[in-house]
Amino acid sequence: MAQPDIPAAPQVIGLQREREVLTVALEAGRHVVLEGPPGTGKSTLLRHIARDLGTRVVFVEGNAELTPARLIGQYDPAQVLAEGYVAASFTDGPLLQAMRAGALLYLEEFNRVPEETLNVLITVLTEGEIAVPRLGLVKADPGFRLIAAMNPFDAIGTARVSHAIADRICRVVLGYQDAAGERRITSAQTGRAGLEVDLAVTLTRATREHPDVRMGSSVRGAIDLVLLLAGLMALRQEPRLARETARDAVQAALSGRIRIADGCDRSPESVLDELLAGIWPQDQEGPRLGPEPESAGDDRAGRGKADGPQPDAGPVASRSSLRRDRQAGGARRTRSRAELASQHAAFSNVSPEAGTIDDQALSDLLATDPDSAARLLADLTQATDARLRAAARRLAARVFVQLAAVGQHKSRGVRRIGPGRPGDGDLDLEQTISAMSGTWPPRSDEIATRDWRARQRAVCLLVDSSGSMYGLALAMSAIAAAGVILAADSRLDPGVLAFSGTVTVLQPRGVRRPPADVIGELLALRGHGLTDLAAALRAASAELAGSPGYREVILLSDCLATAGGDPAAALTGIDRLHVLSPLPVPEAATAGAALARAGGGRWREVRTLSELGPALTAMLSAG
Repeated sequence: MAQPDIPAAPQVIGLQREREVLTVALEAGRHVVLEGPPGTGKSTLLRHIARDLGTRVVFVEGNAELTPARLIGQYDPAQVLAEGYVAASFTDGPLLQAMRAGALLYLEEFNRVPEETLNVLITVLTEGEIAVPRLGLVKADPGFRLIAAMNPFDAIGTARVSHAIADRICRVVLGYQDAAGERRITSAQTGRAGLEVDLAVTLTRATREHPDVRMGSSVRGAIDLVLLLAGLMALRQEPRLARETARDAVQAALSGRIRIADGCDRSPESVLDELLAGIWPQDQEGPRLGPEPESAGDDRAGRGKADGPQPDAGPVASRSSLRRDRQAGGARRTRSRAELASQHAAFSNVSPEAGTIDDQALSDLLATDPDSAARLLADLTQATDARLRAAARRLAARVFVQLAAVGQHKSRGVRRIGPGRPGDGDLDLEQTISAMSGTWPPRSDEIATRDWRARQRAVCLLVDSSGSMYGLALAMSAIAAAGVILAADSRLDPGVLAFSGTVTVLQPRGVRRPPADVIGELLALRGHGLTDLAAALRAASAELAGSPGYREVILLSDCLATAGGDPAAALTGIDRLHVLSPLPVPEAATAGAALARAGGGRWREVRTLSELGPALTAMLSAG
């Protein structure tokens, strides 16, 4: 787990500002977390800093199995039995090794380490010392520093770094180098230049901009791609690079490195074929490579991935008027065919006649513009036409469950160290010695262990059903409800509540209902004008009260309360509150972020369906 040193690093290309900041921070006695996606040079940068400072590095791979004992160190059982709890019986872990030697402790995958393990660092970072049971107080050499590294874009298997830790370390954010820098890195690593390097870097960078890709490849993909191109050309005895050879190499080097966006029904191979076709069309002898080529996947009139699909196209004035209506006590109103036609360009195709829905037209719209399709379908569930409204609710229940099922991940649960099963985990030396009968070797039933144990989680989703939740926001509420129900397993025990001025229990905790039934009931609720957040949080707390596990609430609302008391004062009985703000106006974003901070949880704004899945997964995966 721990290595005495990190091997010599290749040349650092770029990152001059980051290198200067990190050097000064270490010289000033600060601890630092390096944050950035894979392949941005975090390890390389650290190796050079350590070499320049003449400092040793102790390396630790962070993961969910890193216990406090493995980080700090532990007594050797055989020596304890022979000599007792003396200093010679203790084996230093990587933390104590670095502290005693005045070295840099490099902790990779910082946000994958359990919170209980990270908490042992609090006193070390503040006071430069740690009290080890039976061993005593260990003080750090003045040269000791913690350098942590983490990838903030991977939500699966990660945990939230507590504020107590974040408040004690500086943060340096690394991004990808520019195209010229990545070409230099690729050439330096492969010993090649020219067409292969230009093609590899261009394609690799294009994967980060494609609208259907959540995470693109790092420069490591370009390096592997150049090596595969050169190897295949030599094997096939090609005097010049052929397109089919390039395609074979691209699929092998990059398909496993990109992550398709949640909710997108595409394969990595199809995305790579599209990118290659944009750079190297079938009828051309060679690729079209410029100094900064545009992504082949971004042909949306100059709108890049960062802009994302356009938010709810409904008029802003209408949304504001609905907020005023609910303050006066009004309900979510129904929508006539004329109003629906004026707000949705595809309405006449999807509902060509009164009381009917063309399933194929809606399916085509979902394939080309899922946000517009979801917004239209949600508004159809509020149609004045009773037959159309009933048909839309039946269809929406099925469609929204399907959208929620895309990209589902099991929740990790909250884990703490506890007694382990025989043969698993770390030896609990004190408990074993206490249980021994005096014979050697001890019997199997006398050996005690400690291991990470998953604790059951009780999660309650609170969905705002007031008048301001309509269109795409209403669709997001339904999909989130289905997503929470589908994520249920032996450790996640979800309940779903809807609220406006009153609270409706859609799914009690501990009861499994078909997601389509829950969504149908949610869509049928008339959105009352008042929004009582405090009452909703108290109802969620009551729903979670009987749970022996960790009690969490996910609130989907604009958080603009118009009735009841202070929502932050109603958090009693809730261990953590996360907030999802659909299509927030500025005041809603401010209110949602403040309430999440008060509840010790995360706040996310969601403006498109593609953002909803990752946001909900991050909250369900939070440790």
